[in-house]
Formats: sequence, structure tokens, C-alpha cells
Amino acid sequence: MQDRISKMLDNSDAFIALPGGIGTLEENFQIVSWAQLNIHHKPIGLLNVDDFFNKLLSFLDQAREENFIPHSA
Repeated sequence: MQDRISKMLDNSDAFIALPGGIGTLEENFQIVSWAQLNIHHKPIGLLNVDDFFNKLLSFLDQAREENFIPHSA
């Protein structure tokens, strides 16, 4: 999986995740982690089709409010 994400990083101008499963989430969080570590500065987004990611976004908002995720993320 690491090789796949590295190739995506090398060949992409931006990243957008569509609704998917664990592999999609793993890849997206890896890209977000690399952005936090300043490995890249490319745009990252979620295509929230039919509110698919709403509960994930609520979780991330709560984690940010409780200072588990920096407000800059």
C-alpha cells in the first residue's frame, strides 16, 4: 500500500476521496498525515456524496475540539 500511495503523491496535483471502505480511508489519512508533516502541500478533499462522510467529519470536528487534532489541520 505504501508504494501505491507514494506513486499517487508523485503523480498527483491534488487528492480527492470518494465514498469507499477502509482502504480509501487509510489512503486519505496517510495523505493528510503527510501534509501535516510537510511532505507535500497539495489540496485534499472528500467528495461527500449523499452525506457519506458526515459522521467521519463530525468525529474529526470533535477530535479537533478536544485538541487531539491541531486546529491547523
